[in-house]
Amino acid sequence: MDTLQNMRVFVRVVEAGSFTGAAQHLNTTTAYASRAVSDLEAHLRTRLLNRTTRRIALTEAGERYLQRCEQILAYVDQAEAEASDAHARPSGKLKVHAMASFGQQYVVPAVGRYQQRYPDVQIELTLAQRLPDLLDEGYDVSLTLAIDLPDSGLVSQRIGAAFSIPCASPAYLERYGVPQTPDDLKNHVCLRMVTPISPADEWSFNGPDGPHTIELGPATFQVNVAEAAAMAARVGMGIGLIPLYSAISGLRSGELVWLLPEYTAQEMNIYALYPSRQYLDAKIRTWVEFLRDEVPATLAADQAELRQFART
Repeated sequence: MDTLQNMRVFVRVVEAGSFTGAAQHLNTTTAYASRAVSDLEAHLRTRLLNRTTRRIALTEAGERYLQRCEQILAYVDQAEAEASDAHARPSGKLKVHAMASFGQQYVVPAVGRYQQRYPDVQIELTLAQRLPDLLDEGYDVSLTLAIDLPDSGLVSQRIGAAFSIPCASPAYLERYGVPQTPDDLKNHVCLRMVTPISPADEWSFNGPDGPHTIELGPATFQVNVAEAAAMAARVGMGIGLIPLYSAISGLRSGELVWLLPEYTAQEMNIYALYPSRQYLDAKIRTWVEFLRDEVPATLAADQAELRQFART
């Protein structure tokens, strides 16, 4: 028995004053309307309506039940309207995860611009190096960097790509010299940045002669966040292989020097992950669409600016 539908029929019968009038309004048959009310009474073991050939009348129990039905149906209608509106109009809380340094440099500014366009969305942003379980932890969208994604059952949208560059401070280079090839890095202090997407013991480059990988020596400093690696390079602790989005401010200030400008580290894809494509909430859809426009434009601007910092 569809209790909710039978409630709707019962309310409509009372409003219409007859089974026939209710059936006409609901575009069904009088027999169906009568059976729906009878099924409710059998389910409740209570008579709701007294019937004669000419009229119907609510029993005392029917009057109480009618009030509850009207309240319940109003809540259901409101819930359905809100759920349907969520598909059409961005609003409510959007829970987002992003890799720490990428999120700090690119996602936080994007949040501000997104909320100017969609002020009814409240964004809760978590920055962490690990990839969370979206379903168990309740995230709507995760922004992660990877060469390729494992099969997870999540929907993924590629929104751009980023790469890292070798950098050091002017003071370090003055003291230890400037490497001319990737192999020269073996004779330098190489700062380690270890994350789920960064191997701990090697650096890989793409250059004029194709891919090139070097094995790193013993670590003197290791960290798991790009901003910390960039700071270590700024203060002269060694050479860091730093994502462009974390290195660009140091290049602008002169605290970092871009080394081996004809080489770049292996490119990392930037993905937006979310649980389902079906009936996608408007705030998730518009957030991902916004990032697909915003992030590539920001990356392109940083990469265009980078060329002026090449050291020959």
